[in-house]
Amino acid sequence: MCIGGTFVCFGNQLKTPTNLQPLCCKRLCFPSFWSDRSVNLRRFVGCAVREFTFLAKKPGCGGLHVTTDACWGRCETWEKPVLEPPFIESHQRVCTYNQTRVASVKLPNCQPNVDPTFSYPVALRCDCGVCLTSTTECITSV
Repeated sequence: MCIGGTFVCFGNQLKTPTNLQPLCCKRLCFPSFWSDRSVNLRRFVGCAVREFTFLAKKPGCGGLHVTTDACWGRCETWEKPVLEPPFIESHQRVCTYNQTRVASVKLPNCQPNVDPTFSYPVALRCDCGVCLTSTTECITSV
């Protein structure tokens, strides 16, 4: 049920009607203690597994739309000024993978010398954590 940006949890899934798919999600998985509560995603602070579709592609092959589970959310972040360098104390967390598995698909129309296999991560669990450049594209300066 979707009323005024509020979504209702059923079991460990947050459901929305298929004809009202808001920008925020198609499916979010939350801890079971939220199972009977509604969640306003505009105010939600936390990290959850979300269904996400992207275009898988690589040189020498055609593209393929793939639906997987990814991380979605907002995490608590703050900065405050201090008198010593670097003059800012910060606490910055991002919504990131905690546990994943690897899935693969075969891309269409690949050239004869190109392996059609495309591998990608599937989120099993997401948490707010430090941004690690080994798994995430982190922006460190503006």
